[in-house]
Amino acid sequence: MRTITNSKDISPVKQNELLSLTGYIRGGCSPLGMKRKYPTFFDESAILFDAISISAGQRGLQIFANAEKLAEAIDAEFTSLTL
Repeated sequence: MRTITNSKDISPVKQNELLSLTGYIRGGCSPLGMKRKYPTFFDESAILFDAISISAGQRGLQIFANAEKLAEAIDAEFTSLTL
């Protein structure tokens, strides 16, 4: 993952910081509508599907979208994320 992101440290956001950093609660984080733009990466296999599912910003709600169109909308990158 370091090679993909050019980051020295990658770790999950602490739950008590999540809302203030992203605008979302735990279980509802979506790459759409974040308070600021975060790097987003999709596994390259996502393009094999007509649609992929992401959080709609609220626990239990999902959005289904074409991976390539979604990546374009949020400036995400496709890469190999599997070992």
